[in-house]
Amino acid sequence: MGDAAGIGPEIALRAWHLPEVQFLGLPLLFGDAKIFAKAAEQLSCPAPPIIDLADLDTLSELDEPGDAPRGRIVDCGKLTADELTNFQPGSFSAATGRASFKTVTAAIDAAVVGNVDAVVTGPIQKEAWHQAGIHYPGHTELLADRAGQSILGHAADVRMMLASDTIACVLETIHIPVADVAAQLNSDSLVRTIQLAGETVQRRHQNRGSLLPPRIGVCGLNPHAGENGLFSHGEEQNIIEPAINQARQQGWSVEGPLSPDTAFTPSMRERIDVYVCMYHDQGLIPLKALSFDDAVNVTLGLPIIRTSVDHGTAMDLAWQNKASITSMLAAIRWAAP
Repeated sequence: MGDAAGIGPEIALRAWHLPEVQFLGLPLLFGDAKIFAKAAEQLSCPAPPIIDLADLDTLSELDEPGDAPRGRIVDCGKLTADELTNFQPGSFSAATGRASFKTVTAAIDAAVVGNVDAVVTGPIQKEAWHQAGIHYPGHTELLADRAGQSILGHAADVRMMLASDTIACVLETIHIPVADVAAQLNSDSLVRTIQLAGETVQRRHQNRGSLLPPRIGVCGLNPHAGENGLFSHGEEQNIIEPAINQARQQGWSVEGPLSPDTAFTPSMRERIDVYVCMYHDQGLIPLKALSFDDAVNVTLGLPIIRTSVDHGTAMDLAWQNKASITSMLAAIRWAAP
């Protein structure tokens, strides 16, 4: 559901009703059932039937198809009676942040124990998590910790990939200040990022019946990829190039370090399947310029499948039946087994 006050409940409901989504699997809506009921009333659409979170393992995935849509609302992350009374679409709070956190942790736990095959997350309001005293900066860090600890015994080594049919970018660093990026880079981590990017694109190629090896482009950190040290402190020569060479020795087709100002031109995109970017905006600016409505956030390196919409809570559009569901649909398609 994401944050109840944002567009998450409505885009989840609208997607749930689509025949395509019904065909892809048994769609379960995790969230507060009363919020979904309010949203359904506002949107003039039927609300799905409800199952309590504690009864999730009793729900048969062989739920027979029929005229009515399949699937359920899984009631979790509940708001209190007072919080529901004070609830206003478009106005997030510590209460909505706490509820969205409970909802996504319930979905993660359901995936970890095998009650669901994949998790598609709606947009959260990070400020609401902060107001609720939740220390995770976002979904990615929570997923790495909770799913990894449950299955691997330690936090998973994850990366964020933003992708569409036009462009795909994997981020080496995520939610840190730009001033801290250079100090966070190291060759070993970058090799792992290249591996995860290549493995993910390779699986996608195979799912589409292609045996072509993934072509990976690795961006430099600095203008002109450092211009042989003239515009850098040696990040390209000392960190990025050794990682590229090691990945090539492992058999990956890697190009770079690419000058970031020309890496995403049409001619470059024709020969690159996935980019490895050194920091958040290096990858997300071109991706959102090219694919704002249909991009998907995919977490790589998890022991479970997780995708997400690539947009925020859009509080100004909440519960008005105006928000696009294109990214939600793309995220569902990426997650579908």
